[in-house]
Amino acid sequence: MTTVVPTSEDDPALAVVRFTSELAWADAGPEVAEPQVTRLCMEAQECIVMGRWLDLASLMLTSADLVFSKVSDKDLECIFTVICNLASKLENLDEFEVAKLVSTKITQQPNDKPALRLKILFNLYNLLGSPDSRFFVYMQALNLALNGKVVDHIIPSFKKIDFFLKEWNIGVKDQRNLFLTIANVLKESKSSGKDSFKFLTKYLATFSGEDSYIISEAKEEAVRSVIEFVKAPDMFQCDLLDIPAVAQLEKDSKYALVYQLLKIFLTQKLDAYLEFQAANSTLMKSYGLVHEDCITKMRLISLVDLGLNESGQIPYALIKDTLRINDDEVELWVVKAITAKLMDCKMDQMNQVVIVSRCSEHIFGPHQWLSLRSKLETWRGNVASLISTIQANKVIEVGIPAGQGTTIR
Repeated sequence: MTTVVPTSEDDPALAVVRFTSELAWADAGPEVAEPQVTRLCMEAQECIVMGRWLDLASLMLTSADLVFSKVSDKDLECIFTVICNLASKLENLDEFEVAKLVSTKITQQPNDKPALRLKILFNLYNLLGSPDSRFFVYMQALNLALNGKVVDHIIPSFKKIDFFLKEWNIGVKDQRNLFLTIANVLKESKSSGKDSFKFLTKYLATFSGEDSYIISEAKEEAVRSVIEFVKAPDMFQCDLLDIPAVAQLEKDSKYALVYQLLKIFLTQKLDAYLEFQAANSTLMKSYGLVHEDCITKMRLISLVDLGLNESGQIPYALIKDTLRINDDEVELWVVKAITAKLMDCKMDQMNQVVIVSRCSEHIFGPHQWLSLRSKLETWRGNVASLISTIQANKVIEVGIPAGQGTTIR
């Protein structure tokens, strides 16, 4: 039985088809243009009557693509709002197909009005109800921002990634794709080094528990994470050594030296780095590592290691020898470590020692957990002893009769 669906030129979809087709055929002259416009409008009307929303979306997109450069940004946004609204008429599977069709068309020319294209994708995302459709469109938006070099427009959304992940409920492979793409977007911005490294680490962590063949897929990104950590002047702590995707580099014939470099920066001091650099200067240069910058970072790391291992007091002479600096540079490097929030300490110039109250760990593994547990138990004992003393003093005060207190004369 045929269902009659009334349509008119007031229908937004038909209005868009007429508007875009007239612009597309404007240069052909009225004799050619009018039949074509009429044909397209009739085809669109048939799609509406038959409920062929995917075909209607394809028809509208073809016309809209032809006039993308001929209309204002405001008109384009209105046109694509009507097109995107078609997705709201559909159930999950058909909605996904329309969302895929629209977003794929939008991202085909990322360098042509990329910010506007990204805004259209955001509008589409907000109209969708299916988590699968939303995730697909978001990934398209990420790639558009990256290829169109408008990453600053999408970076604010990264604050809600944890919320998005719960909403999308995506599998491990999709998570890998998401985290790696976000890391690439943040790297492109050149102002979010730590955030880029964080998402790259999240990507690598998704390979935990996989077999060696699957883990090997992350080898290049594992190397990238090591180099990014070594290069970063403001990163001194990471968990890369505990990640299987990074650990595989240790026995890799091509990348074993990269893993060795990471171990030096996380577990050793300046002398180990200098020995490594002397033997592998070509390798260092091939990864864009600047020797002077690495020395600066290793000196700070070495100073912190001294603070962790010298029972709270570091002689100036030991700092001078470990960091390979002059006598008059010792306090300068201590100040640098304090400024970088790597340690809290005081300089006793009279006795030529640095008194350390806190140092940051480079890695936080089983040894650090045991140390923290020991400190917490000590603090707990001290607090319990203090509480007992206070309670005992209260009992004594309550037990002294009025007028029999000690008088000071």
